[in-house]
Amino acid sequence: MAALGLFAEQGYDTTTVAQIAERAGLTRSTFFRHFADKKEILTAGQNALSRLLAEGIETAPAGATPMAAVAAGLERASGEMTAFNRELGPLLRAAIEANEELRNRQALKSIGMAAAMVAALTRRGVAEPAAQVAAEIGVLAFKVGYARWTDPARDDAPGELADHTGAAFDELRSAAAELH
Repeated sequence: MAALGLFAEQGYDTTTVAQIAERAGLTRSTFFRHFADKKEILTAGQNALSRLLAEGIETAPAGATPMAAVAAGLERASGEMTAFNRELGPLLRAAIEANEELRNRQALKSIGMAAAMVAALTRRGVAEPAAQVAAEIGVLAFKVGYARWTDPARDDAPGELADHTGAAFDELRSAAAELH
């Protein structure tokens, strides 16, 4: 939270590790025990998020369709997000939008989420093309749901992230059905 506050106040590029450590009440060496650099602060949860998405897919009922399995993955991952994650959303979004390198890292995060879901789906026996499409819809649903949940201007944002990602997933599934 300290780092994101500084990024919002003075920009990502001008914020130093020393400033982040000071704001967080840490020494520089303690900071570097947790993060290799300040970029890692913004991607710290990426592996956990991908793992949770895959776990949800893998534990979906045996007869679940690929889309139902992805919905289970979204529910599993979204269920782990707390009010703290919600508070970080606007600060994280502002930092990423203001920096090209961070936008590129965000794109890589989406690719990683999709890859984790594709791998989980293919382990369930889903063919690669279907797994890829279902995973991409899942990634988009997570992004849309998270953006809605963390948007302080939305009246419907309170509640659980799972409600928002589930609604976004249903909207996208309906939109995809209209394409054929």
